[in-house]
Amino acid sequence: MIPRYNRIEIEKIWTNQNKFKIWTEIECLIAEKLADMGKIPKKAAKDIKSKVRFNVKEIEKIEKETKHDFVAYINNASSYIGESAKYFHHGVTSSDVIDTSFSIQLNKTAIIIRKNLKNLIKTLKSQSIKHKKTLMIGRSHGIHAEPITFGLKMASFYYEFSRNLNRLDNAIDEISICAISGPVGTYNSIDPSVEKYVASKLNFKCEDISTQIIPRDRHAYFFSILSIIASSIERVAIEIRNLQRTEILEVEEFFDKNQKGSSAMPHKRNPVLSENLTGVARYIRSSIIPFLENVALWHERDISHSSVERILAPDITIAVDFALNRLNEIIKNLKIYPKNMKKNLNYLNGIHKSQNLLLLLTKKGLSRQKAYTMVQKIAMESWNNNKKFDELVLKNKEIIKYINKEKIESIFKKEDFVKNIDKIYRRIK
Repeated sequence: MIPRYNRIEIEKIWTNQNKFKIWTEIECLIAEKLADMGKIPKKAAKDIKSKVRFNVKEIEKIEKETKHDFVAYINNASSYIGESAKYFHHGVTSSDVIDTSFSIQLNKTAIIIRKNLKNLIKTLKSQSIKHKKTLMIGRSHGIHAEPITFGLKMASFYYEFSRNLNRLDNAIDEISICAISGPVGTYNSIDPSVEKYVASKLNFKCEDISTQIIPRDRHAYFFSILSIIASSIERVAIEIRNLQRTEILEVEEFFDKNQKGSSAMPHKRNPVLSENLTGVARYIRSSIIPFLENVALWHERDISHSSVERILAPDITIAVDFALNRLNEIIKNLKIYPKNMKKNLNYLNGIHKSQNLLLLLTKKGLSRQKAYTMVQKIAMESWNNNKKFDELVLKNKEIIKYINKEKIESIFKKEDFVKNIDKIYRRIK
């Protein structure tokens, strides 16, 4: 990942140094169990654990000759062990170590992402409660509908990301898998008890039935969840971008005193952070197709999945980590403008009360179709001529036949659009 979107905590997980470190830890666990079983000398297991080392630059140098990164690793690590090196990587194949290591890397990145997701959920909940009764116009198709509250909007995001947390937990369980079953997955050269031992040490599950590799449907599921999270991030980002438009300006990203919005126009304050998240979300989602295509491999294995994972697994997990952190900071520091919300709420002269009038007319005995036509005609006159909706209603002789003046006035005075807000908020845990 380019430095602009990188956060060091996850980047470290994907370095070659860390990868070889994990490979070494797995190899030591395998040797430890084999020694307990009497398959290799106990001294060999002790030598492997105490003497094994690796040198990243040396491994890269050896790989230029072997054209096989794992063989290069074995050759380099074995050179530090001495006589007992013949028992290093005993009875296993490279995929046993590589895939179990990949599981560990994914698990560690997922735990960090989970933490960030929980932080965002907490922030959304806080803003939701704070603005529980901050009235604003709700919009459908981008057009004024009926009033909601800004808190309710945040509550919707709060629950969406709470669902994402549940999905991520399932995905973490899905990829926390150990597979040490030897060539083509038959345990011909390694006893299944070794796999169980290593899995227990890692607090992972054993693969149900592996081929030579862990089946890639597990990884496809994990990255599909990250793609869903990215879409949720974009949904919030787009909402902020729309509400920050100059003619709306109900919310605004925090703008630092030294920040610049344009090289040409000094007045500009753009929602650049949210726009950035829209782009990052597109990138994250783009990964799902290659990971889905990785599921279909030849026979018991091939390596067509390998390049995808080497490139995308680090970059996508880093991008999700970055996006969640950025969104959390945006929501924390978001500037809210209740006065503009009120102004926009009244922008169309009260026609958002149209349904209230419609329902009252039906209670008075009119068919819904007739009542709808009557109310729509007055609403369109109000909209097209910038006239107050309530005044037009009071002047309409047909309406007055069914509803008296006092009742009409009460409709427009009442602010009961969010009368059930407390009931809704009882769901928030």
